[in-house]
Amino acid sequence: MKVAFLGLGVMGFPMAGHLKKAGHDVTVYNRTGAKSAKWVETHKGGSAATPREAAKGQEIVFACVGNDDDLRSVVLGSDGAFAGMAKGALFVDHTTASAEVARELAAAGAKLGIGFVDAPVSGGQAGAENGKLGVMCGGSEQDFDRAKPVIDSYAKACVLLGPVGSGQLTKMVNQICIAGLVQGLAEAMNFAMKAGLDTTKVVEVISKGAAQSWQMENRAHTMVQGKFDFGFAVDWMRKDLGICLAEAHRNGARLPVTALVDQFYAQVQQRGGNRWDTSSLMDLVARP
Repeated sequence: MKVAFLGLGVMGFPMAGHLKKAGHDVTVYNRTGAKSAKWVETHKGGSAATPREAAKGQEIVFACVGNDDDLRSVVLGSDGAFAGMAKGALFVDHTTASAEVARELAAAGAKLGIGFVDAPVSGGQAGAENGKLGVMCGGSEQDFDRAKPVIDSYAKACVLLGPVGSGQLTKMVNQICIAGLVQGLAEAMNFAMKAGLDTTKVVEVISKGAAQSWQMENRAHTMVQGKFDFGFAVDWMRKDLGICLAEAHRNGARLPVTALVDQFYAQVQQRGGNRWDTSSLMDLVARP
């Protein structure tokens, strides 16, 4: 298919690459042109100077940018993607953003005859590079059925959860789970160290039982080593948890642990850990 990809960060760059490897005709756009040039050099696709130019003539336009405002900036306005898309085209958003902005953009697209699927992802940079992301989608069945075969080029699982906004709401569930898991793992690993246990053997045995998690298998050892200069940044996690807490305020859900962990991440930021991996909660319990 003829597709465009807007946003070539740590997730978007490899995701767009998987589309090209799958045989699609890919045009990319990135706010920093050097990233686009590097992608074209690596994958031999095309690039454009604006989202509108990238989106012109494409069957599906994908995006993976930073937040609600970043998303609006590449979609709306005279240079936005919608201005270049034809009636019948489809926009698929992989940004982790609010359900509100998903509904807002879907409504704007509907007036132009453009379909919209909100499709945030989980699996981190490694998942994007390996083409094994979990993709949580919101939209009509018709739009989802058009998007899924293309998304499958970088997805381990791609599921339609409901109407537009449902993908973003599901990503909030994902981040709420992760927040509690990482804090629990940090406390557990610090406890094991204080108790004089061999943490490698501890993880080896408890990861085979009910305590097992992706965070344990992928972050426990680096936590113990105090290594945090990789992975999903604290700044981005705080952005995501802010979205979760705002949505909970609207729907009446209680998120006491999430709110507490969000404040712990604020303390990590105060220590200069803005770009540290989310597992850096360990730094707070190990060095109070």
